[in-house]
Amino acid sequence: MILSRYNLNKINVEGLVMPDEKIFDLPEKVLQFGTGVLLRGLPNYYIDKANREGVFNGRVVVVKSTDTGSATDFDRQDSLYTLHIKGIDEGKHVDEQIICSAISRVLSAGTDWDAILKVAQSPDLQIVISNTTEVGIQLVQDDIRKHPPVSFPGKLLAVLYERYQAFNGSADSGLVIVPSELIVDNGKKLESIVLELAHLNKLEPAFMDWLEEHNYFCNSLVDRIVPGKPGADQAAQLQSECGYQDDLRIVSEVYSLWAIEGDEHVKNVLSFAQVDKGVVIVPDIEIFRELKLRLLNGTHTLSCAVAFLSGFRTVKQAMDDAGFKHFIEHLMLKEIAPAIPYDVDHEAATEFSAKVLDRFRNPAIEHQWISISAQYSSKIKMRVLPLLLNHYKMCDLVPVHIATGFAAFIRFMKCTKADNGQYIGHANGADYVITDSQADIFAQAWQNHDLHDVTYSILSNKTLWDTDLTQLPGFKEAVLKQLQQIEAHGAQHILAKETLV
Repeated sequence: MILSRYNLNKINVEGLVMPDEKIFDLPEKVLQFGTGVLLRGLPNYYIDKANREGVFNGRVVVVKSTDTGSATDFDRQDSLYTLHIKGIDEGKHVDEQIICSAISRVLSAGTDWDAILKVAQSPDLQIVISNTTEVGIQLVQDDIRKHPPVSFPGKLLAVLYERYQAFNGSADSGLVIVPSELIVDNGKKLESIVLELAHLNKLEPAFMDWLEEHNYFCNSLVDRIVPGKPGADQAAQLQSECGYQDDLRIVSEVYSLWAIEGDEHVKNVLSFAQVDKGVVIVPDIEIFRELKLRLLNGTHTLSCAVAFLSGFRTVKQAMDDAGFKHFIEHLMLKEIAPAIPYDVDHEAATEFSAKVLDRFRNPAIEHQWISISAQYSSKIKMRVLPLLLNHYKMCDLVPVHIATGFAAFIRFMKCTKADNGQYIGHANGADYVITDSQADIFAQAWQNHDLHDVTYSILSNKTLWDTDLTQLPGFKEAVLKQLQQIEAHGAQHILAKETLV
């Protein structure tokens, strides 16, 4: 039995959250560009939750922009899908399944463009959401009169122009537009591209005024791990347990965040935010960006090589080790949090850190350290360097755990170039591939077998860091000491000492 509106009354699973029949009659308030799992696991999840609580009362028309894949599964299942939320929240295990009914239909930009423009003419439409990957928000010389335009900004501009014409440029016909692509100032960047495209397409000045004055382009930040479909074995087990087939089923972690920059008007339109504390609408989202970038991403980056060199394959495996747990907690709370280059309240940082640790412990998410190590040096530069430099602005004491993370990173990047052009590292009796555009710098540095010279060469390299890190008081010496320990005894030796601190 396939999951569908017709078959809902045949499904009888204890604890399964089901949609009410009246939800299918709700108006289409949202136009969404993208069918990906992040959108279905985050914005659509919030909208579905609000609809079930009688708050937002609107559904989502999804635009499939690319030629890859098909909308057949959505059509066959009446756009219903199961979201399986698994993980840990405040130390408690969560295992929840929801049949999401936020999506009303999926339209293909290539074949249903007239229907998409018809949605633009609807008085019910209030919101545009997107996740077209970072590449999607790019300026492309685009003709908005094409069926359809080539780029996402071109398609959006065509929708907005259609709406402007349909409502004669009325003030209340403007939309709230919330891109969720993972780039800084995604809303403002999208707005600037749409405006430039409007000029290139020689659209009338009155439309330009309407575009700027009555539409709200909001910066946003999304944060939730949504790996996608369960594996074949797990999917078969779930189908057997639930008694229905769902080809759109996705799995996500418990934690969720959608931080949106907006005023009271935006808050009123995005009324689904009322039902979940994961949706935050505030005038400035920079604090959320900093918390995520430093406490989540920065901690991942600084602990990656420590864990990998200690023989742990996944984040969860490392979190089960007492020494690593002590290391990462001290790193996050004692060194990273105080050094965040933004005015962050201690309580907010502590609360966010606790959620990060819960996410790291999640047994349902297989997050591999080798994947986290991709483009390692650029991640260190972007995520960690501002922390390190800000730490030294505040005091001259060496941040020992950050130094340990740096030492392990340098050891992880010990590599040689293979005949096929790949850079290969070796640890714990096995080879691994280093995926880093700066790998050759490390390969060259490690040709010198003196650890002092290796450390100095890498920390002083301005190509890597745009500064000389050996000038930071005591930092080079601390990194060298930890690197010597790792080379002599292994990273696990350092973690073993953590439990004695």
